[in-house]
Amino acid sequence: MLFHNQKKVTVLINKISRSLGIACLALIPSGCFIPSLVQKTENNKVPASYYSSVDTTNTVKIKWREFFNDPNLTSLIDTALRNNQELNILLQDIKISQNEVRARKGTYLPFVDLMGGAGIDKVSRYTAAGASEAITEIAPGTKTPEKVPNYMFGPVASWEVDIWKKLRNAKKSALYRYLATVEGKNFMVTHLVAEIANAYYELMALDNQLDIIKRNIIIQSSALEVVKLQKKKAKVTELAVRRFEALVFETKSLQFGIQQSIIETQNRVNFLVGRYPKPITRSWENFNDMVPNTVYEGIPPQLLTNRPDIRQAELELMAYKLDVKVAKANFYPTLMITAGVGYQAFNTQFLIKSPESMIYSLAGGLVGPMINRNAIKANYFSANAKQIQAVYNYERTVLNAYLEVSNQISNISNLKGSFDLKAKRVNALSQSVIIANTLFRSARANYLEVLLTQRDALESTIELVQTKKDQMNAMVNVYQALGGGWN
Repeated sequence: MLFHNQKKVTVLINKISRSLGIACLALIPSGCFIPSLVQKTENNKVPASYYSSVDTTNTVKIKWREFFNDPNLTSLIDTALRNNQELNILLQDIKISQNEVRARKGTYLPFVDLMGGAGIDKVSRYTAAGASEAITEIAPGTKTPEKVPNYMFGPVASWEVDIWKKLRNAKKSALYRYLATVEGKNFMVTHLVAEIANAYYELMALDNQLDIIKRNIIIQSSALEVVKLQKKKAKVTELAVRRFEALVFETKSLQFGIQQSIIETQNRVNFLVGRYPKPITRSWENFNDMVPNTVYEGIPPQLLTNRPDIRQAELELMAYKLDVKVAKANFYPTLMITAGVGYQAFNTQFLIKSPESMIYSLAGGLVGPMINRNAIKANYFSANAKQIQAVYNYERTVLNAYLEVSNQISNISNLKGSFDLKAKRVNALSQSVIIANTLFRSARANYLEVLLTQRDALESTIELVQTKKDQMNAMVNVYQALGGGWN
């Protein structure tokens, strides 16, 4: 009997398959009238070199632990990579995208559920079904009860056959977006590393500037005492004393602004590190003697593989291209197959009796859009527009990356020339301060010459420290622009 039922199921499957084949041929023309789209292909060509350099050696290959050899700075970066809140938020985005891939993968596999149920049914005796049950004997001498319980259980399955690869393309699209979030995290890491390094060098520069101001206060206070002695000897007037006092007060006021900048910069670093305010350990005494690392920029085509934001834009573009294919597949008919097998009886003692209590079902259906397809068209056009947006975003990202590297390479070269000249200026003005003070004591120079020389020396020394900070920041920025810092 069971073998006989299996033959029936096989015959039923063959009939359904033939019917679905005929229906599919009938419905396919409904998907033939697909609107045309405006096509746009990304342009990933970049210049062959930066400023005629064709050396392929690239600093981006150096890991950040080796690039930044200051243990205090590397300790800060290490802590930030563990505790930075924004980075940890991105890590959760990666997990969300990973789960989306898992969910998409499950859509093109059959869904199997276990179903169970119990109920009671009473059919009117004055209907065909009721009259038939009234005269039917379940067993000799036993009629069908008036109130019929109903018990059933068994697995049921449903499966959307992915004949147009709609579901598989949707899964691939989710996979590309997951990989894009990973690259987005890497890009965030490059920014975080660079931001901490820049702030660290800024702190060292502020420390130096504060030290310069304090030393100049001592020098200017000493000059003020000399002027006061000169006034007692009637060699200068009260005007000279007041001008020197004003210069000392001005210089003293500068240190408060520097101190506030140090506090704010330290707090910015602590925020990036993900902790409440605490002092930042650093050695600033030899800041002006620091030599920026030599940076080898390589060639522009290397940006396409080294920059995480470019890889992110490329992966997002690939995902949007697949979205267009998914939207296009909605014009074609969808094939659904449902099946179920189990047991059903009005009495639990008959529930697992085979083959009498066994039930099964198998069905297939095709659904295809025919008349009102506005929603499908709108989704298709939107997917295409987003894909074109992704093309422009990719091209913009590549262009921006090239310009960032180009700007920073030029900046490094110009800052080096500027620092060398400013160092010579500081040396000349430092000598001028000594000479002016000596001449003033011997009444061979007036107090205005001393004032102006001291003021120029202070400003030039602060500018020199600022230029050194700009040099160190340019080194960090070109390393980041090349795509370094995330590995």
